[in-house]
Amino acid sequence: MKVTGVVAEYNPFHKGHRYHLQKARQETGADKIVVVMSGDFTQRGTPAIIDKYERTRMALQNGADLVVELPSAFACSSAEHFASGAMSVMMSLGVVDSVCFGSEAGSVDDLYPIAEVLSEESEEFKTILKNELKNGKTYPRARNQALLHCLPGFAQRQDLIVAPNNILGIEYIKSLIRMHSTIRPVAIRRTNSDYHSYRLDQGFASSQALRQTIRSAEMRPENFRDVIERVRMQVPEDVYEILFERFGNRYPIFPNDLSTMLVYKLLLERSHGYTSFADVSDDLSDKLVKVTNKAYTFEQFCDHLKSKDVTYARISRILCHILLNVRSADMDRYKENGNVFYTRVLGFREDAQDLLAQIQKKSKKPIITRVSEGDRLKEEIARRQFDRDVLATHIYESIVADKFGAGLLSEYERQIIKI
Repeated sequence: MKVTGVVAEYNPFHKGHRYHLQKARQETGADKIVVVMSGDFTQRGTPAIIDKYERTRMALQNGADLVVELPSAFACSSAEHFASGAMSVMMSLGVVDSVCFGSEAGSVDDLYPIAEVLSEESEEFKTILKNELKNGKTYPRARNQALLHCLPGFAQRQDLIVAPNNILGIEYIKSLIRMHSTIRPVAIRRTNSDYHSYRLDQGFASSQALRQTIRSAEMRPENFRDVIERVRMQVPEDVYEILFERFGNRYPIFPNDLSTMLVYKLLLERSHGYTSFADVSDDLSDKLVKVTNKAYTFEQFCDHLKSKDVTYARISRILCHILLNVRSADMDRYKENGNVFYTRVLGFREDAQDLLAQIQKKSKKPIITRVSEGDRLKEEIARRQFDRDVLATHIYESIVADKFGAGLLSEYERQIIKI
């Protein structure tokens, strides 16, 4: 059985994602496709627009055979940690032959040399990087200068490392190299709409564009039917049915919906500062302490704290870390001990039970198909990671319940998705 892995957020799932799954199967000759998917919080440091169970259903209806969850500590982290967490899950399954990702380059050959230099981090590379950072360069610019010195020909291909999907692709390859993995990376050229595009065009729209369109429907309910029809053109029909039926009772969730809970958490931790949370420097902690009286919404906090040295996305991830209680000490322990300590199954197709059986036989980590099974994790570090995931979902569900007056769904009561 040939198995290909895909890393995704499906926030929300659209026709471009279906195309990627189809191409992944075609290019790798895969019999089955496993998706490692972010849960209820994403790599941008924001809540998913709709919950992980509905997004799992969308994926399984459109080409995925099995969906497993990327632990929240990695799902809302930097590209490097996001990728290392995802590749750790892929390797632990014991059955994945290749991992297939979209990229602007469309070729692993273009990305592999960069990933090799970044994975090795020679003394020359580290010295140049350190000096550039001392001179006030941001990390991406300092890294580019180090690459210019250490990688012949990089000067002509600097565009590769600024394109968002290429960045993730390089990090996937880098992680596989560092883990001495036999999993083969495969790149598929991303077509049509840009990753950050806000437009719904004739080709595949970005998830960003879809989220913005859905947000306009929430802001102007009288235009809902017109807006949702525009969305319908960009998503598979079964995804449209979910988005139509769940609108206004289970979704959409946006960053500002976290505002009240975030302010509470910031006030609760204010007297101690925020440096114990992942990726929070002393300077950022001081700025956060000062800005708690100047901002109220999630997006206002990001606007107040972003700078030429610290991006909006990084601030968003930091706020997400604080809200979800992701501590630097925890992240350090995870990285030192292999990143991920279990595999949480969110859903599978009935005709892929043989795949699940193979994973249960070959996996190097415990397989969790019911949340209650997390109670049996023996290692303290594994249990701590799992408890953080449950907490993240309960925080998300409390936001849903508050916004829509819906019943609060406990993670322990949710059923695995079967198609």
